[in-house]
Amino acid sequence: MTVADIGAGSGYYVVRLAPIVGPNGRIIAQDVVPQYLRSLRNRVRDLGLQNVTISLGEPHDPRLPAHSLDAAILVHMYHEIAQPYGLLYNLAPALKPGARVGIVDAIGPTSEHGTPPSLLRCELAVVGYRRIAFHPLTGSNAYLAIFVPPSDESRTRPDAMTACTQ
Repeated sequence: MTVADIGAGSGYYVVRLAPIVGPNGRIIAQDVVPQYLRSLRNRVRDLGLQNVTISLGEPHDPRLPAHSLDAAILVHMYHEIAQPYGLLYNLAPALKPGARVGIVDAIGPTSEHGTPPSLLRCELAVVGYRRIAFHPLTGSNAYLAIFVPPSDESRTRPDAMTACTQ
């Protein structure tokens, strides 16, 4: 299994997922901040994680190989995405048929480091993603939302997207 941690930051989930996917699996640690990735590269090396790839993306494009991912996770970072429609549009081709996208975020305004679930659902739907599960996370104001990506052919063209208003 190949899993991308979009917005990997310091690698909290990367180092925990690497043993789970095992030596035949792969974790792609993607971020747009070069300093985070330099630090994470050192951490991965020091831990001897052979199945982790470090990847520098752009605010509008995670720059991941086509049809390479079984899953992508975005944990407590969706509210930080500067260009959500571009990022989601350009993430879809990297996902294999049957792949899933899991997003964990806090319920709250983006200005307070959260994403209202209705805004999340709307923004992903604009690009063509379909939500298949929503789980409030016990003991916090956070949630996990799981989406099925659109096929390459069914993605909404950028010129046909209408921004969500929340």
